Amino acid sequence: MEPEHAEKKLFLLDAYALIYRAYFAFIRNPRLNSKGLNTSAILGFTNTLEQVLTSESPTHIAVAFDVHGATFRHEMFPEYKANREKMPEDIRLSIPHIREIIRAYNIPILEKEGYEADDLIGTIASQAKDRGFITYMMTPDKDYAQLVEENIKMYKPAKGGNKAEVWGLDEVKANFQINTSEQMIDLLGLMGDTADNIPGCPGIGPKTAMKLIGTYGSIDGLYQHIDDLKGKQKENLEANKEQVYLSRELVVINREVPVDIDFELMKMKSPDYDKLLAKFQELEFRTLANKISSPAPNSSNNTAVQGSLFDQNEGAKASDQRDLKTIDTLAHRYFKVETEQQRASLRAELAVSASFCFDTETTGLDPYQDELVCISFAIRPNEAYCVLLPENRDEATKIVADFKLLFEDEKIEKIGQNIKFDMLMLQQYGINFRGPVFDTMIAHYLLQPELRHNLDYLCELYLGYKKVPTSQLIGDKGKNQQTMRSVPVDQLVAYACEDADVTLQLKVILEKELKEQELDRLAYQIEMPLIPVLCDMELAGVKVDTKALDEYAAKLRHQIEALEKEIHQLAGSDFLISSPKQLGIILFEKLKIDSNAKKTKTKQYSTNEETLVKIADKHPIVNKVLEYRGLKKLLNTYVETLPKLINPKTGKIHTSFNQAVAATGRLSSVNPNLQNIPIRDDNGKEIRKAFIPTDEKRVYLSADYSQIELRIMAALSEDEKMIEAFANKLDIHSITASKIFKLPLEELTPDMRRKAKTANFGIIYGISAFGLAQRLNISRSEAKEIIDGYFEAFPAVKAYMDKSIEIARKKGFVKTLFGRKRYLLDINSANSVVRGVAERNAINAPIQGSAADIIKVAMINIDKRFREKQLQSRMIIQVHDELNFDVFTNELETVKAIVKTEMENAIQLEVPLTVEMDSGNNWLEAH
Repeated sequence: MEPEHAEKKLFLLDAYALIYRAYFAFIRNPRLNSKGLNTSAILGFTNTLEQVLTSESPTHIAVAFDVHGATFRHEMFPEYKANREKMPEDIRLSIPHIREIIRAYNIPILEKEGYEADDLIGTIASQAKDRGFITYMMTPDKDYAQLVEENIKMYKPAKGGNKAEVWGLDEVKANFQINTSEQMIDLLGLMGDTADNIPGCPGIGPKTAMKLIGTYGSIDGLYQHIDDLKGKQKENLEANKEQVYLSRELVVINREVPVDIDFELMKMKSPDYDKLLAKFQELEFRTLANKISSPAPNSSNNTAVQGSLFDQNEGAKASDQRDLKTIDTLAHRYFKVETEQQRASLRAELAVSASFCFDTETTGLDPYQDELVCISFAIRPNEAYCVLLPENRDEATKIVADFKLLFEDEKIEKIGQNIKFDMLMLQQYGINFRGPVFDTMIAHYLLQPELRHNLDYLCELYLGYKKVPTSQLIGDKGKNQQTMRSVPVDQLVAYACEDADVTLQLKVILEKELKEQELDRLAYQIEMPLIPVLCDMELAGVKVDTKALDEYAAKLRHQIEALEKEIHQLAGSDFLISSPKQLGIILFEKLKIDSNAKKTKTKQYSTNEETLVKIADKHPIVNKVLEYRGLKKLLNTYVETLPKLINPKTGKIHTSFNQAVAATGRLSSVNPNLQNIPIRDDNGKEIRKAFIPTDEKRVYLSADYSQIELRIMAALSEDEKMIEAFANKLDIHSITASKIFKLPLEELTPDMRRKAKTANFGIIYGISAFGLAQRLNISRSEAKEIIDGYFEAFPAVKAYMDKSIEIARKKGFVKTLFGRKRYLLDINSANSVVRGVAERNAINAPIQGSAADIIKVAMINIDKRFREKQLQSRMIIQVHDELNFDVFTNELETVKAIVKTEMENAIQLEVPLTVEMDSGNNWLEAH
């Protein structure tokens, strides 16, 4: 029994207000588990609940939910909440989990049909004050301010590192500039509430409402002195008097809901730890699950004080990071390695390890120009070693060489975070990596391809740990940022060791998850082995013909100037073509090309490419503008930029290939982005012409999969007619045209084949009749006939598409042939546009992702064969379905044979994979 003198603290939680608050707190960085469930609302609500239990020690507690359906307010005003957006799908899916968690805490759930949570809370709070309780209404909703009195308070939970706020009468008066809490009803009635569709008085916002209620005391007082007002304000109040009084009635919280209140049921009880643990494990709240401890010693006798479930290091609180573990709160052993004897001792320990984790600290992010500052190693949790390197390059290289045999040992696994950068860096010091690698960034990318994968984020997510930010040591990015060379040694050692230590700990967790999610094959057979292959490709680099680029730049500038004059003539005046604002005025006000032209949020006309393409046939100026933009982009992005990217040491461009960016599994590249070089027009071809072999002893070789995505579609759908066409090496586009238009091959026109080709590739992306009509510039009815004809010709393709969408709806994801997952969180969305995008991805992701996986397998196998044959030729570029090589002339036939064999046999499908390849003096000739 609780002592009579103990303060009775009742906490009443407004469930949906807190759930929505939690959900939107994570909206820019949603928390997804491996099943694709958005757990933002669940995690945020649970953290908020735990924060109250541990910091406030309530004696009594309950959670109130709104009941779906009409309430008494809808009877008063049918439009009540009519404009409120439908509950986000992610919140709807979260509610059952949140209810289970509340029950596991042994906290009662309150709800009453026809009433809202605030009515229940208002009723209970009113009765609680007569029972000697101090009631805390836990909500961010301002409407509750009307209930506040001496022993009834609002409790606004902590957010973003700020402390929780408790509002009593003084706080309500100060925040709303009123004299009594009852005046909140008049204030809310006058200004209305757009979220609940309570109209209030048009033209009167919060500030004006506060001023009027502060002056006249109430809505009644305001109308009694209506003649004191003037102008539009008076007109609005008079014209909407009935609406204002209705609004006042709607905002009143009902304190007399007919509900049985049992305060004994609300008494704090010990949670059901087994249920909580099971739920947290199911939701993959690792830190929460790990922190569950035994109940407090006095919890079994129903004492008033609730023992904390968790210590103050709860790591999943992304919105409240005060409780994350840090280097200052967690026991660790970090060592500085400076002498030859210390290095020898460390080498001996690393040499007998099956694996070790390492990390480099450098003077910058360019492995070809910057220098190593130190290397850190870890083989056990909470223990790491930092090998310091001198500024003198030759001396540093000698120390790095002490570890050369370890890095080149094929039996030892090397672990890192974004390990490719470290490998590139160490290669500049004479290290040639061998043996298996494990990259925590890549591992997390496979588990959650659409989230962030940086080390700071992974530490918070999996370890409940806040890593020392880089900016704390060297400042924020910019010209004033220092380098790691300037950091005091003790700070540098701690930072470097921490990186290796946490990466090692993450490896253990991620390795387990990969296996649980059946992604281990993809990780260990494709993504991890690909890392050293990409490393070698980047190191090899590619040579570009700067003279050819300079000549082409001059040609492009001349074309751009000519186009500029044409555009100005068509416009009838000079203007800045690159200015969307000026262009919009010319197109839509002066030339009046489109009377329904849309404006952006900044109140200027939209002139993006999509908009201009739609109106391209309405005036010749539009196509000229599109051409002008294309040439400017080509000039700025490639022709003028490529020479600047040449490394002065090597004379080559060393692009960076990214594995952990595209959710589809495709590689991307930066500096330069090789994936976006246009190849279909003459201008793009000129750029490819500038990519050349290293010297006159070599040639440029390009190998490209032929229609690989269509072949994968045939294999996945098992469509007999499509498989037969590929097996017999027939022209798939002509076959498709023949079946769609029901004509023999010899009677087909080039236009029919063109339409069939567009349909073939469009179907892979789930194209609609509208989309096909736009691409082919035909009517929507004709486009529909083409699509209908396609599905009639290849019925198994339609079955595959329907099945893919069905699988996505059931599982929340689809998979490639190699098991790569693409999560589709919006597949069951009530919004048809959003759902449509997810459905198209459900169709395409297994195809595009499988194509990405296949070429990666080919790259790994080609690299292996090159090594076995000890070839000097190198693979240098990958662009989607295409591989490029810098080949010694005397190795050309050997290379071609290897490339063709490995690309065509990367996977065995029901249809053959075919490769087209050629060689030449540049990329254009070879392609």
